[in-house]
Amino acid sequence: MSELDVQQSFELHPQLAEDCVVLGQFPLSLVLLNKDANYPWCILVPSRRGLRELHHMSRDDRLQLSDESCHLAEVMADLYVPDKINVAALGNMVPQLHVHHIARFRRDLAWPSPVWGMAEAKDYTEEALAERVEQLKNALAGEDFTPAD
Repeated sequence: MSELDVQQSFELHPQLAEDCVVLGQFPLSLVLLNKDANYPWCILVPSRRGLRELHHMSRDDRLQLSDESCHLAEVMADLYVPDKINVAALGNMVPQLHVHHIARFRRDLAWPSPVWGMAEAKDYTEEALAERVEQLKNALAGEDFTPAD
């Protein structure tokens, strides 16, 4: 099976699809916005079928994911000016490899603890979600990012 076939057979895990909005695609990774309005929270999902662990990736894909992760973190740092950007690949609930990028602030509900289980997820208003999506798409725009429709 060719690399193109693998990418074409890629499916986003249903939990990520439910919890997130698709912003677009980097060369390797789907870019998502988590719908929890408590934090600016994006997720990269390498579009490789069946991928569960970083060490299962090819060296080239690991380097590409690292470049995409750094670019996303820089965009989030510029947009939100957080005290810290947390980047983590956790897969206890969703086995599909995905990398969280969470802008953290000393004033946020969970600081300094991890965000998981600290506060109930808060829904965006329709307007706030549309604004955040547009803001991120515009900031990520470039030759290596294709925005979702």
